[in-house]
Amino acid sequence: MRAKDAARLSTIRLLLAAIKQREIDERIELDDAAVLGVIDKMIKQRRESIAQFEKAARKDLVDAEKAEIQLLSGYLPAQMSDAELAQAVSAAIAESGASGVKDMGKVMALLKPRLAGKADMGKVSALVKTKLSG
Repeated sequence: MRAKDAARLSTIRLLLAAIKQREIDERIELDDAAVLGVIDKMIKQRRESIAQFEKAARKDLVDAEKAEIQLLSGYLPAQMSDAELAQAVSAAIAESGASGVKDMGKVMALLKPRLAGKADMGKVSALVKTKLSG
């Protein structure tokens, strides 16, 4: 507020409101993993908005959404490298005993809590699918 950074203040207020809304809706106090889930969801929403704004040729709105993603990403833990991600997926496949694509749900159930906020779950899902089908 004191820095007069209206865009940053607005984004942080949106994040706090989303966290509070989820706490009220579910009548719980969110732990760190759940807060990371809220941030991840907000980033995903921004990415979807960017795709729509680019179709409509609204560069001003695209830039605003990208700035919000940049700010929200600062509250997530460091993202895993591709090598670390591949290793985590391989370990989860071995741990679950998955043998094919039909066991993808078991593997994802193991990975989701471990990788929340540390990796894009869409990317993880694609990696699991390729490892199980290959």
